[in-house]
Amino acid sequence: MRLMQIRTEEGGRAVVATVGSAKDQRSYIVPGYTTIYDLARAAIAAKSGIVSLVEAAGEGAAVDRAALLASGRVLGPIDHPDPAHLLITGTGLTHLGSASARDAMHKTAAVAEETLTDSMKMFRMGIEGGKPAAGKVGVQPEWFFKGDGALLVGPGEPLTAPSFAQDGGEEPEVAGIYIISDDGLPFRIGFALANEFSDHVMERVNYLYLAHSKLRECSVGPELLVGPLPDDVRGRSRILRNNQVIFDEPFLSGEANMSHTLENLEHHHFKYDFFRRPGQIHVHTYGTATLSVAFGIKTEPGDVFEIESEVFGLPLRNALAFAPEETVTVTAL
Repeated sequence: MRLMQIRTEEGGRAVVATVGSAKDQRSYIVPGYTTIYDLARAAIAAKSGIVSLVEAAGEGAAVDRAALLASGRVLGPIDHPDPAHLLITGTGLTHLGSASARDAMHKTAAVAEETLTDSMKMFRMGIEGGKPAAGKVGVQPEWFFKGDGALLVGPGEPLTAPSFAQDGGEEPEVAGIYIISDDGLPFRIGFALANEFSDHVMERVNYLYLAHSKLRECSVGPELLVGPLPDDVRGRSRILRNNQVIFDEPFLSGEANMSHTLENLEHHHFKYDFFRRPGQIHVHTYGTATLSVAFGIKTEPGDVFEIESEVFGLPLRNALAFAPEETVTVTAL
């Protein structure tokens, strides 16, 4: 089952469910719910899975998902009544990449420890300890903070880099969407496509600039997959300039293509009690191995990022924009 949030023709909100196989799927309004946040809280209160709750609600009016997306009425698949209580975070160096990249990694792993970069050391730690035996805790991944719900933009909306940014680059990823119950327990609502928008030029100046490079908007959706994530997720990441494709490469995700299990990534995020405050929403991106900047692409304002995978239904599209320059001064009180 996949879920979407939409604006209705009357200006309200609704939740849309899509069920069935690719050849025989149907999409309809879920009666009784206007947000996925409310649906998730209701599922926790009922001690029920979301699928069971949606099925119990019955089927409302049928909808055309593609037409809704084209009309601009599709919202992001998660939000919070108070954006400050939605946290956007992520992990890096978690994906194996292509066969050639893996081969290069294996060769490098034989090099003396002191010659490895910090990034390669972290990557190798994940290879060796990111998938622990059942009941064990694996090595912690690289982790970063992006922002709160104010930086989460919906499908079709521009991803706006600050005026001082040196780059506006896409990162095609899968994000886990989580909610914290009233008694402080994390629940996974589902998974969505994500564009974990970053400044790769700034990051490459020095790895200690990673934190700066990640403080950017990001986008998720349009649809949220409820249930397990397939082990092998395959999709494509594209950039269009003046309606012409200038970049088109496959991206891989899912545990078969990762050096960490999802369970391990989740453990090392939610082990902090600060991330288990009642009512919080978490959008946690899992990383990627496909970046256009690695292919020599320099993005420009107006470029359109397109990320798609059959697993997630509709594609995620966002145009690149840059904010106007502004001067910020601090006033002493």
